[in-house]
Amino acid sequence: MDTLIFATNNQNKVDEIRLVLGNRFNIITLKEAGIDIDIPEPHDTLEANATEKSGVIHRLTQKNCFSEDTGLEAEALNGEPGVKSARYAGEGRSFENNIEKLLQNLAGKSNRNARFKTIISLILNDKEYFFEGICPGVIIAEKRGRNGFGYDPVFIPDGSSKTFAEMTMEEKSVFSHRKKAMEKLVGFLNSR
Repeated sequence: MDTLIFATNNQNKVDEIRLVLGNRFNIITLKEAGIDIDIPEPHDTLEANATEKSGVIHRLTQKNCFSEDTGLEAEALNGEPGVKSARYAGEGRSFENNIEKLLQNLAGKSNRNARFKTIISLILNDKEYFFEGICPGVIIAEKRGRNGFGYDPVFIPDGSSKTFAEMTMEEKSVFSHRKKAMEKLVGFLNSR
């Protein structure tokens, strides 16, 4: 079984990825790899932030690894919060404050279309590869549900009447942007 280090400290993301991958790959978190750092995300694109994270871990370990960066892009806000999704309301990374700011900025706007976009950066045998997953949907005006994380309580994916936060992880994986990107990654790994 191939081992990949997943450059994250976010257990929710790890759980989602492990659900997608099943037993095909051994995913090691930063904590499990003995790495206790918070990698900065200083760039203006999801791709550059994903590269930053996987590059740091590859330089530290010389092992195959991957990272992802995800953003929520609201059409009416010209793609905001986008690359700043985790810190939209400030450096504190408060999901509640981020949602509140998003809803305030969308107040009175009729266009509620948005999409989650995930970019995965894989460094395999010293080469970098990118994989993208997109989940279109809409932002609702009030939070619903208690599952998930981030903007899940206000995002309904196209094809559903539930927010991500009202879904089980299995239900969410049907729509998941992260899963779509991971499936491309897995297809790539399986084709080698």
